[in-house]
Amino acid sequence: MLTMKKEIIQSPAAWKGSELSGSDSWIYYLSDKTINEFEKAMREVQKKGLKAPDFNKEDFPIDKLTDEISHFIDELENGRGFLLLRGLPMERYTDEEASIIYYGLGLHMGKPVTQNPKGDLLGNVTAIGDPSDKKTRVYQTNSYLPYHTDLSDVVGLLSLRKAKTGGESSLVSAITIYNEILENYPEYLGVLYRPIYFAHLGEELPTLSPIFSYHKDKLSCRYMRQYIELGQEMKDVQLSNIEIEALDLIDSLLHDEDNRLDMILEPGDIQFANNYMVLHSRTHFEDHEDPALKRHLLRLWLKMPNARELAPEFPGRNGFPRKKQLS
Repeated sequence: MLTMKKEIIQSPAAWKGSELSGSDSWIYYLSDKTINEFEKAMREVQKKGLKAPDFNKEDFPIDKLTDEISHFIDELENGRGFLLLRGLPMERYTDEEASIIYYGLGLHMGKPVTQNPKGDLLGNVTAIGDPSDKKTRVYQTNSYLPYHTDLSDVVGLLSLRKAKTGGESSLVSAITIYNEILENYPEYLGVLYRPIYFAHLGEELPTLSPIFSYHKDKLSCRYMRQYIELGQEMKDVQLSNIEIEALDLIDSLLHDEDNRLDMILEPGDIQFANNYMVLHSRTHFEDHEDPALKRHLLRLWLKMPNARELAPEFPGRNGFPRKKQLS
């Protein structure tokens, strides 16, 4: 049965960017001990002649970091809902070595899931696509990427190289957005709990899901306006005036400087975000002309061992359905 949360949510996840931006309390600095363990595990993978993502958790042994990784996992589900790990010395590694460390860490945090219909488990976020082609996913261009949530419990990014200018990452707490709507615009809550069509890349037909769902004491959010509008178009359904107003309200709160936490992901930074608790975005950027210097991030989508139970009307999605191979 649908449950609507009608009280302000008091939680570490109800943060505002303006409250965090003046400190580094949200940045986890990797210690020399942690980095050494990563490097030892990386060399074990290399000894076996393996590369990311073609190895298993057991191939990347970091047993001494169990408590540290447990903290990461708990913070993503029960804390602020995001992490920024800083201090990986990229000058020591090739891109391949950095990918082994990053993917190995991901294996110990959760289960990597597919990021496209081809079944890729480790995504390359670079400006290689044509922005004028509607089939191009926005992350493959240098265009502004609107606030959204991805199709997994957690999304991770490792920065290999940053852009010449721009490319700022931005996070917003879905709990903060919800609290502001509840407190100041409660007339829109019913609309945002009502199932609406979402289009999904890799699937032929849109499916129904609310934007907000409250289940077993946890609020979850799913949002990307572009795919909501596309979903209605594919089903030949018109958004009502109040639905448009509600979406406009969400967008205005997402862009409120008080709510946003903006950051440049420096080379070696690793950002993780819970897709039910945090929306993320990226600004337009200008890239270097030299291909070797171009902005390049590695992406993981993770299914988490401690992920919340979702309401029946808010179905979970972890990765893309694989295309069936013709025999």
